[in-house]
Amino acid sequence: MNTIKRGDFGAAVEDVQQRLALVGHLTQDQVTGVYDERTATAVREFCLNVHLGAVDEVTEKVWAALVDASYNLGDRTLYLRMPYFHGHDVLELQQALGALGFFCGIEDAIFGAHTELALRKFQTNMGLPSDGIAGAYTYASLRNLQHSWVGKEASHLSRPIGFARAADVLESHALCLFGTCEFTRSVASRMSNLATATNPSSKIVSADALSVAPDDSMLLVHVSLEVAEGERAVPVVAYADEETLAVRLKGALAAACGARPPRVVVVLPGRVWEDAGADRSAQHFAITLLDALCAALS
Repeated sequence: MNTIKRGDFGAAVEDVQQRLALVGHLTQDQVTGVYDERTATAVREFCLNVHLGAVDEVTEKVWAALVDASYNLGDRTLYLRMPYFHGHDVLELQQALGALGFFCGIEDAIFGAHTELALRKFQTNMGLPSDGIAGAYTYASLRNLQHSWVGKEASHLSRPIGFARAADVLESHALCLFGTCEFTRSVASRMSNLATATNPSSKIVSADALSVAPDDSMLLVHVSLEVAEGERAVPVVAYADEETLAVRLKGALAAACGARPPRVVVVLPGRVWEDAGADRSAQHFAITLLDALCAALS
């Protein structure tokens, strides 16, 4: 983007001013569409607050920080991914979860592994699907509990307990995840992103992320919607039911160890999870299947 500076005017300047007003550095009557001295002062104040230095022009870096700062809780769906979601809405989520007793670690406005774990515990506590995705139902539950968390500090500072996607499992097991259609490739890719987001040293990757073909020591996990005829001799695990998925995967992985390369097939129940759309369904399958795999390998 081109730097926005004094003397500029138009829709881009107005957008900057609207965001500055949203975060409290301008009043609504100062949103004029003209980059005047008051706007430059507001940009400098904002940059100092977010540790960008005494900058009074809107560069690409300043714009990114301003966009992050102007997200409010509920403005977008949040989940664990690479690169991490970050912004004011993530900070609000962390503050809400902490005040409700679900410790997120450091409140750093970054949606990392500890924030996802805290979110999943909150969802379980509220009787929601524990998928680690902050969407409409999660936000509705948080709004209903506003009186319990708005303006309050984290209720405890205990360290978060371990969870299925443990660092040692991700680092010590080399898995290649792959799908054979657009949806299953999306699930495999999301699993890889989740593993890397949890631990950057993860050896659990999708085939799309590999620059060379996997060797015979790498466990192949084929995410599928059906079992092809040529795969009858390969251990096959039906995704349903979720509660016993890890146990059934453990047996399949043991059975696959004698083959070269070792390979298992996981058959998803379809492209839709409950009434969710394609992206949310793929993310749910990716989260639960990765957790089950790590639990089976631990």
